[in-house]
Amino acid sequence: MIVVEGKDDTKALNRVARCDTIETNGSALNDVTIEKIRLAAERRGVIIFTDPDYPGEKIRRTIEAAVPGCKHAFLPKELAKNHRGKIGVENASDEALLEALEHVRSPGEEPGEEITMDDLMTAGLIGGAGSKEKREELGQKLKIGYANGKQLHRRLMQFHITREEFISALDYSEEKEE
Repeated sequence: MIVVEGKDDTKALNRVARCDTIETNGSALNDVTIEKIRLAAERRGVIIFTDPDYPGEKIRRTIEAAVPGCKHAFLPKELAKNHRGKIGVENASDEALLEALEHVRSPGEEPGEEITMDDLMTAGLIGGAGSKEKREELGQKLKIGYANGKQLHRRLMQFHITREEFISALDYSEEKEE
């Protein structure tokens, strides 16, 4: 089951895959919706696929806290914008939706190899000019979505991103800049 924010997201996903969805109908998740997600997680498994914006991240965090073990699909913001600049899963191309679903991430029970906040600072991902853009690019490369510095560190651990993957993604980002 794929958790999305609304019926337009469901329509977009049904263009590219035969899937069942649970719609949160916005960021005000109620207990009934959380229980549906919990039941779906127990019986079938759940992928959280929310918009790459603040409300979408809030929904994702709320569900993660209430229903641990869900998988995650992420879209980069630039692939989820319509011609008016509105961000949403429903605005993504079929190719972008399929790409996100092909790279679903699953949190593990054991933390990944320790990547420290100092590593993030040294890589220019926090506390410096252009750090937000670097985090966006890293999140896109690793298929873990955009996050602020603290959240990025948590996701790196949560999704068992190895030091090698981290360094490789950083190298890729630096090559693009040149």
